[in-house]
Amino acid sequence: MADNDEPQGQKSAEVGGDEGQKNKRKAEKQTPEPKSPNKNNQKRRKITEEDNYDDELGINLSVGEMSSQLLVDYLAQRSKKFKPKLTMAEMADQYIPQEAIIDTSSWARQRATKNLQFFLKEFAGKGLSYAPEDKGSPHTLVIAGAALRATDLTRLLRGLQSEDAKVGKLFAKHIKLGEAKEFCEKNRYAPFLNLELPGLHSISMSLGVGTPKRISDLLDEGALSSKHLKRIIIDASHVNQKRQGILDMRETHLPLVQLLSRSEFRKRYESSDKDDRLKLLFY
Repeated sequence: MADNDEPQGQKSAEVGGDEGQKNKRKAEKQTPEPKSPNKNNQKRRKITEEDNYDDELGINLSVGEMSSQLLVDYLAQRSKKFKPKLTMAEMADQYIPQEAIIDTSSWARQRATKNLQFFLKEFAGKGLSYAPEDKGSPHTLVIAGAALRATDLTRLLRGLQSEDAKVGKLFAKHIKLGEAKEFCEKNRYAPFLNLELPGLHSISMSLGVGTPKRISDLLDEGALSSKHLKRIIIDASHVNQKRQGILDMRETHLPLVQLLSRSEFRKRYESSDKDDRLKLLFY
């Protein structure tokens, strides 16, 4: 009987297995297939990227939403992208500490060109129209990605000029390095004629607007001084028609990082003297 029972048990198991397979297939047919997570993620990313730009104003909205730490990480990621062979030591030399960057993500206005003055007044405080007595030693530098952009910002910031303080043009377009050096070192100015004439009314530079490479060159030449520099404003939200800003292009990002990581700046980012600390603001 044992011999007869064994085949029956096997047959019973096979029948049960077939029924289980049928039930499983039936349940799978009734259960709707989940949508591909990759497609959804791609769609969400595309929507997010579109929403991050205001093409009419020409700004990248995401820059204004970044905290100090996110900006530090973004700078490091971009540097690694544009120079993938950077060593750990080189990356450390270019690292900007979080404490150096003022968190401006709470600012409610759009970072359009016309609002730059309000941004400066909000985060730089009073004294923007004051200039140190030393020639070529502004208290604020505004860094733009291109000379034409720097021209627009210079024109806008003229509203912060006074009789004794002028906004300096520190960029390459139509202004040779020698001319910029002479401006920084002498800077004699006739405000009532809006002309630079020798021997009339001597004033100093309150704000300097320029491109990273030109500002670095002027600092190297000694024509521009960081002695009284309190803050550096990076024109980071502005983008061109290709949605590229100063942080997004190799030819502007790398010179900017080189400028920001200069030894005289790095010493002051984490200075124990609060009045001596140099602050970075990303507009």
